[in-house]
Amino acid sequence: MAKKSYDKAFAELQQILEELQGDHVSIDKLSVKIKKATALLATCKGRLREVETELSSIDEEE
Repeated sequence: MAKKSYDKAFAELQQILEELQGDHVSIDKLSVKIKKATALLATCKGRLREVETELSSIDEEE
């Protein structure tokens, strides 16, 4: 399975946040949305760490 891009993961997070703020999420779907948001956050954080590492290695080469 291909990695989800940071932009796509972040857009999905924004959509979930809007849904949660709109009070249109049933209690039955709330747990599913929270689990999905947690996974998306992990994706975003992981990608940010990867980029930070790449940038640090470029900086060290100079």
